[in-house]
Formats: sequence, structure tokens, C-alpha cells
Amino acid sequence: MTENRLDRRRARTRAALLGAARDLLVFRVPAEVSIQEITDAADVGFGSFYNHFESKQTLFEQAIAEVAAEHLALLSSAVAGLTDPAEVLSVAVRLTARFPATHPSIAAVMDRAGFAYLQPLSSAALAFLRHAHDVGRLCFDDTEVAFACVGGAVLGTVRLGRSDQAADQTALGVLRLFGLAEGDARRIVGRPLPG
Repeated sequence: MTENRLDRRRARTRAALLGAARDLLVFRVPAEVSIQEITDAADVGFGSFYNHFESKQTLFEQAIAEVAAEHLALLSSAVAGLTDPAEVLSVAVRLTARFPATHPSIAAVMDRAGFAYLQPLSSAALAFLRHAHDVGRLCFDDTEVAFACVGGAVLGTVRLGRSDQAADQTALGVLRLFGLAEGDARRIVGRPLPG
């Protein structure tokens, strides 16, 4: 067996374990899942687990990071071409809060992971919020607190799994929280979503 074939097999096993973790996250919280269940779902041997991950927590953190990267890619595509940071934030909140209907598996992972879901998003979100603040479009004192406010609002709305109206109300509340006047916030949230 050549090293390339071995590397490909290792990559397939790792991908199978991550895929199983993602699938399990849709229905269960990580604490409820055993390593045996993960390896069974991945159709790999129990011993293979530790060749790829040091712990169940590490596996689930990486699975959550994969889902968050997919989420971020969806949002980046949707806001491409938008120049107003307030509109970018509005679109991101409105689309994400609609995930229970539009992307139910991502929404389920968000709900199961809770605030841990925000960690892989933090670098991009904090950079965006700093920029929005620096150009004077959003008003807040602490970028990390601002991110926690947006993240908490969105996670709460995703958990509720409500209508498009609830998603829009969440975006409206976030924009007002960051200093936009009522009329400006309503105008931005009232715009059609991209795509």
C-alpha cells in the first residue's frame, strides 16, 4: 500500500467521523453521544477514533466549526456587493434567523451547540463589527459584547423557529440596539433579501 493510498483512507475515515458528528448534532447534544455511537454512525472501528481525534469534544468542536464555515460562506455570498454595514448585518441576521425553514440542519446544530457555535464565527464577526463601528455605522462600546448581543439574539430566534416576521423583528431590534434610528432601521430591514 502506498502512502498516498493510506493518506486517502485516513482522510476518508476522518471525514466519515466528522460527517457522523455533524449528523448526530442535528438530533442530539454532544454530551449524550458516545464514541461508540459516533464510530458506528461513521462505519469505522472504535480504535480509529483516537487516530484522528484526541477526544469527543475535539471532534464535535471541529464538526461545529465545519457547519459554522458553511454558514459563513452562505452569508458571505448573500452580502457580496453590499456596502452599508447596517444592511450587511440586517441581511446576515434575517437569513440566519430563517435557517430553521431554509437550512434546518444548520439551525439544529446551532441550537444544539448554543453559544459554542459562535466561537468559530467570532473572528469574522468581530472584524466586521469593528469595521462597522469604525466607519460610524454601528454604535457600541465593546465589540465582544456587541457580538454576544447579536449572537444571543440570533440563537434565541433560531431556537424559537418562528416565521420570517420574527427574523425581521430580530434584525430590527439589533439595528436599534446599535444606534440606528427607527426609520432607518425599518427601511433597511424592509429591503428584499438578496438572491
